Amino acid sequence: MNETSTSTRNLAEWRERALHFESEIGRAVIGQGRVIRLVTVCVFARGHVLIEGDVGVGKTTLLRSVSRALGGDFARVEGTVDMMPGDILYHTYLADDGRPRVEPSEVLRLAGSLPVFFFNEINRARPQVHSLLLRLMAERSATAFNRVYHFPYLQVFADRNVVEREETFELPAAARDRFFMEITMAAPGDDEARRKLVFDPAFQDVDGLLDRVAPGSFDYRDVADVARAIQATVRSSDAIERYVLSLWRALVDPASAGVSLPDLDVTNLVKGGASPRGLASLVRAARVRAWLEGRDHLVPDDIRDVFIEVMAHRIFVDPIHAMRGDEAVRRLCHAVFDATPVP
Repeated sequence: MNETSTSTRNLAEWRERALHFESEIGRAVIGQGRVIRLVTVCVFARGHVLIEGDVGVGKTTLLRSVSRALGGDFARVEGTVDMMPGDILYHTYLADDGRPRVEPSEVLRLAGSLPVFFFNEINRARPQVHSLLLRLMAERSATAFNRVYHFPYLQVFADRNVVEREETFELPAAARDRFFMEITMAAPGDDEARRKLVFDPAFQDVDGLLDRVAPGSFDYRDVADVARAIQATVRSSDAIERYVLSLWRALVDPASAGVSLPDLDVTNLVKGGASPRGLASLVRAARVRAWLEGRDHLVPDDIRDVFIEVMAHRIFVDPIHAMRGDEAVRRLCHAVFDATPVP
């Protein structure tokens, strides 16, 4: 009993720090409240994130703010068509004596203190690079220089170029499934936020914006312990568990669950995905969302609020519909909500 009470009290204190962490990021990134909340959920669920958005909407500023608020280091690589796996692990240069040298990359040098690794335009990199990234994401480790480097605090954030298609490679299903969430970041719709972004010189000075964020608002070294405590403490009722399993059945076989879409044949729509790992990730995210809302139990809104970001990229549809992007999957998710009774 005492141990449970202590854990609950600590989680309440950690929650206040997590909300402060959110507010600090909001000092540098305005008009993106939902995106910041979803990233916060990912941080405390220890999940990797794929962020999509137009050029210049503030994705890098967001991630640098997250890194500063966590108090750790920040590493970034740029995806290019000629990139190879070694480019992430090795740094080559000519020494003063004119001889070539090979040393660990910045990512390896920061391994022990790196909470945020940003892979910009991941779909410009070749599948061989994706394979290395998969190990880094799944095991938080990499082998180089005859040793294994461990990344105890690492979370990978990647950006995918959705505008240009030349010299890009589609991410394989296994790579997309490793991302805990796919989050869309668009320009803010609020007129006041738009006015500030365009006319306030402060928002053209990224370094100045980052100075607004208090470093170490939530120590990155505490995140793993908090994440475990959240998952062990936030409860799910029998009704919520039946609800999640019903949503799963409706995703896998929408026709048998009474799901219908006016212009789509749902009988042959879904070809794969929605794996147990995906549903476990959904519940993991929902528990963090409940904790941030100040609850120690799940409610249906916790599931619904993170459902599309966690599940949509894990559902693979007929190729003819896949050509239209995620539209069919998002419509399917909403139809599944409508067809599944809420407890």
